[in-house]
Amino acid sequence: MFLRIGEIDVYYEVIGDGKPVVMIHGYGLDHHVMSGCMEPVFADRPGYKRIYFDLPGMGQTRASRSISNSDKMLELIVRFIGQVIPDGTFLVAGESYGGYLARALIRLMPERIGGAVLICPLIVPDRPKRRLPPHMALVRDEAFLSTLSSHERENFETMATVLDETTWEGFKRDIMPGVGLEDISFTEWFQKYGYPLSCDVDDIPPFSKPFLLFAGRQDVSVGYKDQLEIIENYPRGTFVVMDRASHSLQIEQAEVFNVLVKEWLDRVEESAR
Repeated sequence: MFLRIGEIDVYYEVIGDGKPVVMIHGYGLDHHVMSGCMEPVFADRPGYKRIYFDLPGMGQTRASRSISNSDKMLELIVRFIGQVIPDGTFLVAGESYGGYLARALIRLMPERIGGAVLICPLIVPDRPKRRLPPHMALVRDEAFLSTLSSHERENFETMATVLDETTWEGFKRDIMPGVGLEDISFTEWFQKYGYPLSCDVDDIPPFSKPFLLFAGRQDVSVGYKDQLEIIENYPRGTFVVMDRASHSLQIEQAEVFNVLVKEWLDRVEESAR
């Protein structure tokens, strides 16, 4: 369904009832990257309302040049939350660029956020300044890779370090739908002219709610070293740097991911009590 925010029709989906969880996907993708990894966690976990939506120019939310920078993108998200969650606390989960925006929400409204989980979050918007590991493929099934189209293979090899059929099935389900719907003319323009927020999202008082951050040891998109620099901002934070994990960590390490997100929810519920 769609929700009108100014001149933009924001596509969103709501699953379940209870404590709201706002899911913010990564750049150039759509809500599938979040629902694909988070819905298995909530399959046997009632009491949560999962709110997935597509950012402008991605998924089913059409681009608008009124979203000229990340400040405007954040403003849209705040207005969206104001309509779908007009009062009370909520949880937030963000992947990559969505993890950057999630930290901006924590900076803006810490009193409303009861906990946060970040998946390979963007820390340094300026890519040349990121501390990235060398690209490597730890598992590479050449026979299987040869069955993919050049477009599929290029995307897969760029974002994954476990290049086999099992990982591809998750990648195809969660990543490729957003890749296919991305408005590239908008996202390239936005990344060139408006990608960084005007504020330092990590210049905040300590956020004392349950927090979980996943970092991929082989993540060549955002890296893991910069993610460890924000650890003191989150005194209730679990920071996990995972081997055999790239920017597709939630797919490559799905079992461990599920266990740790459930443990984070245990801490959220304990804290609420």
